[in-house]
Amino acid sequence: MSTIVLDTLEYATKLKAGGFTDQQAETQARALAEVVEKQLATQQQVSEHESNLRRDIEALRLELKRDIETLRLEVKRDIDVLRAEVKKDIAETKAELIRWVVGVSILQTTLIVGILARLAKVI
Repeated sequence: MSTIVLDTLEYATKLKAGGFTDQQAETQARALAEVVEKQLATQQQVSEHESNLRRDIEALRLELKRDIETLRLEVKRDIDVLRAEVKKDIAETKAELIRWVVGVSILQTTLIVGILARLAKVI
């Protein structure tokens, strides 16, 4: 495990040179050492957090892949349903169009025959 080294003696000496009393310099050096020890992360702690983050990212990536695959299958199913509905609508429209064309053809033929019959009577 990597630890942070703080030379409290050197720090206290610098404080004394700056005008602190022996007691003030030693107290401040001990306090700073305590803060550094409690607050600063070691390389091992950073590595552990990095490892945890990588694991979490990989889990999210797998979950996202599953979600995307689920959505892809749902969209494919919806497209297949819509395609079947469109084919059905086209078939119905085609049948209706054929009925109209046949009906109009019969009406037109009847009309022409009726006009020819009237013309034949007139002549």
